[in-house]
Amino acid sequence: MLDRLSNNRNALGLLFMLPTALLLIVFLTYPLGLGVWLGFTDTKVGRPGEWVGFENYEYLWSDSVVRLALFNTLFYTGIASVLKFVLGLWLALLLNRNVRFKTFFRAVILLPYIVPTALSAIAFWWIYDSQFSIISWALVKIGIIDQYIDFLGTPWNARFAVIAANVWRGVPFVAITLLAGLQTISPSYYEASAIDGASRWQQFRHVTLPLLTPIIAVVMTFSVLFTFTDFQLIYVITRGGPLNATHLMATLAFQRAINGGALGEGAAISIAMVPFLLAAIMISFFGLQRRKWQQGGGDK
Repeated sequence: MLDRLSNNRNALGLLFMLPTALLLIVFLTYPLGLGVWLGFTDTKVGRPGEWVGFENYEYLWSDSVVRLALFNTLFYTGIASVLKFVLGLWLALLLNRNVRFKTFFRAVILLPYIVPTALSAIAFWWIYDSQFSIISWALVKIGIIDQYIDFLGTPWNARFAVIAANVWRGVPFVAITLLAGLQTISPSYYEASAIDGASRWQQFRHVTLPLLTPIIAVVMTFSVLFTFTDFQLIYVITRGGPLNATHLMATLAFQRAINGGALGEGAAISIAMVPFLLAAIMISFFGLQRRKWQQGGGDK
């Protein structure tokens, strides 16, 4: 039997995939299924719930805090993702050139991504402190401002503060991945375009961007997913405050389910995130990866 199994490539492949499939079922499929089930119940901590259908979702639709969390999540994801892409692409193009110590700079750029998220969040919490902020101290000493900035005390200041923290942490992932994509582009394309009289911008527009688009699609998909489901940065720096101004869907779900004890309501908030995540994936694969993007021309 073992001999026949070793000679059957399909059966052998399924056998090798079995451990991974079991891990996915235990740690992904079961929690997701349990979350969907809880979202349709009124389960509380310490008390089994009953089936209530769509009551949780109807309540959440009328909850102003949930609507604010949805706005915060979309705003946070949109601004942070765009900034990470722009800065990451700029760094990737810069590091792809023949500059001195580029290996050292590549290693340094990775540091924000390597540092544990909780430690990064604590560092930013100190940087944004209303009394001991190094940013406010430097601006006061220079003479730009007269008093310390309350970064985390007002809603919009807090929103942009956590976005800056997320961008600082996420740019290295985008930059290094796009750099890997840039290094797969053959230099002969640039040599041919230079002979034809193309400028640096034209080379970027008609050579680099079309060939890099498949990598951009994958990178931005992961970036949007990671940003949309961000939890640690927000929870450590602001806990969703002030006045729920930085609550994301993930942090609000945790607050309602764990701190508040309403497991069914928290699960419903978490499941409500799924359509937005699926939309991000669909935009990537059916939008950014269209053939006309990859080839720099029309669909064929």
